Parts: sequence; structure tokens; C-alpha cells
Amino acid sequence: MAVEIENAGAIAGPLKVERKSFIRADAVFKAVLGFFAFLVIVLLVWLGIELYLSSREAFANAGFWNFVKGTTWNPVSEVFGALPFIYGTLVTSFLALLIATPLGIGTAIFLAELAPKWLTKLLQPLVELLAGIPSVIYGLWGIFVLSPLMANVVEPFLQNNFGYLPFFKGYALGIGFLTASLILAIMIVPFIISVSTEVLRTVPVPLKEGMYALGATRWETLKKIALPFARSGILGSIVLALARALGETMAVTMVIGNTPKITESLFQPGYTMAAVIANEFTEATYTSYLSALIAIAFILLLITLIVNAIARWLIWRTTKAL
Repeated sequence: MAVEIENAGAIAGPLKVERKSFIRADAVFKAVLGFFAFLVIVLLVWLGIELYLSSREAFANAGFWNFVKGTTWNPVSEVFGALPFIYGTLVTSFLALLIATPLGIGTAIFLAELAPKWLTKLLQPLVELLAGIPSVIYGLWGIFVLSPLMANVVEPFLQNNFGYLPFFKGYALGIGFLTASLILAIMIVPFIISVSTEVLRTVPVPLKEGMYALGATRWETLKKIALPFARSGILGSIVLALARALGETMAVTMVIGNTPKITESLFQPGYTMAAVIANEFTEATYTSYLSALIAIAFILLLITLIVNAIARWLIWRTTKAL
């Protein structure tokens, strides 16, 4: 009996040492990952502080709210107002999201639930390829293909049938808010499709088989099991797409018309915050002009953070309600 106790003690000693080393390694691993997470926050705060410091001159000259709600952008007279660019960014982004969301979710449902495997294997790489195409390629396609199509077919059709609405009044130019929104929708729809498809594939198979066993149709199973289970992930894909739309530059710049004005008509040219920075940054030859452009970048950062915070809150509310 004493021999057995001695043997057990001899075995327990190395086990305690090994356990302590594992605990130490786990603590180091946790500290390293925590440092990386903290570093991301530091970088974001640092970026915001640098943008604010570089834009103080523009805010001091006009006042923050006067700069935000100002509608005149005249670098020659040193009069700077950011509202036309904020308006253009929000209109194009949310209209693109309105177009891309049903298309993306519908395609994701088809690929995850309805399409045969051979077709899914064929379409999935094509969707991922769309997400990887450079934005300047989309812009060139928009200029030479989409813009003439909008000017000659789509916009005249909308004008003839829905011209009584303020959104579809004016000349069919082929460039403007509507064309830019369509380009953005094409660019962000692969993100919605890819993420939503993977989320729908994580729905437990026994849950769906149980619904089928109870006599439910495929649509009822999709509506009551798959979509509620994957709701938070689908909303996350929409948030990701919105973040891409808010910051898109080249493709939008090439088809929106780059005119700093606010108009109800989607046929008219406009401007976005990212586009004005890309277009005019090299022309900013004096400090107040440069400060105004950096101030627009700072406001774009704030809008992106606010929109993403609201979207995350909606996801949290939706997930909590399940």
C-alpha cells in the first residue's frame, strides 16, 4: 500500500509541473491575443485623432456644424460645405443596399438550399471572383456598358412610367446617383452571397429533417428554421456590404458625375465623400483646402462608425429576440 502511494506521488509530481506550464502558456497566449485586440482599438483611435487634428482649421473657419450642413463647395473662394458629399454617399450606399440585399439573400438561399451540388460548385467560385475584381474595372464597365444602357433604356423607361415621382424626373444622362448605386450594388452583392451562403449551411440538418418529417414543405422549413437560425449572420453580411459601399471610391467616381449638389432626382449627377477626396486631393495647394478634404475624411470615418454601430445594435436585438 505504501509503495502504491509513493508511485502515485511520483506520477502526480510531473503532472502538476506539466499543468502549471500549460496554465502559464495559456496566460501568455491570452495576453498576446488581448494585446492584438487592444492594438486594433489604438490604431482606430489614433487614426481618428490624426484626422481631427489635421481638419481643425476647416472646422475653426466655418464651425463644425456649419461645415457639415454647408451646401457650397468652392475652393476658389475658400468656401467649403460637406453636405452634398454626405448626401451623395448615403443615397448611393443605401440605394445600393436596397438593390443588393434581396438579390444577394435570394442567391444565397438558392445556393445553400435549392441548387444541385454541381451547379453550386460552378457558381460559388464565380461569386467569389466578382468580389475580387478591382473597382476600376467596374468603373470602366460602368462608363462603356452600363451608362449607355441607363441613358437609352432604363432611365427613359422609368421616366415614362414613374416620371410623376420626384426620384425619376430630369434628363436621362446615364450618369448620376442611380447608375452609381447600381455599380455599388453589383460590387457588394458578392459579399452578401458568400457570407449568407456559408451561414445558411451551418443550420443543423436534424432541425430541417425534423420539419420535413412533420410534413413541412421546403419553403416552410426555410422560413421557420433556416432563416431564423441564420438571421444574425445574414445581417452581418449586409453590414459588411454597407461598409464596402460607404467607402467605395473609383467605380463611383467614374459614373456619378462628380457634381456637388443635392437633388431628389436619381438621374442627376452627384458626388460622394470618397470621390471628392480622390479627385481633389492633389489639387489642394493651400492649407484650408487640404484641411477641408481631411475634414471630409474625418466625417466619413464618423459616419462609418455610427452606421456600423447601429447595424451591430440591430444584430444584437435580433439575436436576443431569438
